[in-house]
Amino acid sequence: MWKMFATQIVDGEEVSYQLTTPGYAALVLIALLCICAAVALVRGSKTGGSRIATRQLMFSAMAMALATVTSMIKLFEAPMGGSVTLCSMLFIVLIGYWYGPKAGILTGVAYGILQLIIDPYILTLPQMLVDYPLAFGALGLSGIFANSKHGLQKGYLLGIFGRWVFAFLSGYIFFAYYAWEGWNPVAYSAAYNASYIGIEGIITLVLVSLPPMQSALQSVKKLATDEA
Repeated sequence: MWKMFATQIVDGEEVSYQLTTPGYAALVLIALLCICAAVALVRGSKTGGSRIATRQLMFSAMAMALATVTSMIKLFEAPMGGSVTLCSMLFIVLIGYWYGPKAGILTGVAYGILQLIIDPYILTLPQMLVDYPLAFGALGLSGIFANSKHGLQKGYLLGIFGRWVFAFLSGYIFFAYYAWEGWNPVAYSAAYNASYIGIEGIITLVLVSLPPMQSALQSVKKLATDEA
C-alpha cells in the first residue's frame, strides 16, 4: 500500500522515500479535507454560517499563501534541516488566533501537508507525520489564547513551543545520529531545534509587539472574524 504513494530511494546507507503522483494527490485531498473540517467547525459554532465560512476560507487561504511565500525567504538555514524564515509561522498562528484552536490545528495540519508537497523529506511514515502535519498543526494551539489579553503573543509562544516539541521528538527519535560530538541526543535535539525556532520566534514577537503592528493585526482579526 505504501509503495503506491512513495518510492524508495537508496543513497549509500540512507534510505528515504519520494512521493509518487498518487501520493501527491492523496496529500492534496487530505489537506482539502482538513480545511473543510476547519471551516465546518467554525461555521457550526457561529451564526451567519455561509458568510462566516466564505470569510474564513478567504482569510485562511490568504494566511497560508503568505506563510508559504515567507517560508521560502530564509534568513538562515540550519545544516540538518530547519530555518529562520521571514515570520512564516506567524501566519499559521494567526489562523488559530482568529478562529480558535480546533480550526487552527486543522488548518496547520493542512499547511504542514502543503510543506510536505513543496519540500518533502521522508525517511519513514512516522517521521513524516511528526515533521509535517503534527509539527505545523501545533501552531494552531495559538487559538487557546484567542480572547486573552496579549492573546496573540501568548498564542504565538504556545504555537511555536508545540512545533518545537515535535521537532525535538523528530530529532531525538529519527536523527539522533547527527548529534554533535560529545552531545547527548536529547540535548542535541533540544538545542538544535530551539536555535532556529527560537531565533525566528524572538524576531516575530518583537515585530508583533510594536504598537503599529498590534493595531494592524487587531484590525485584521476583526475583519477575519466578521466583528468589524
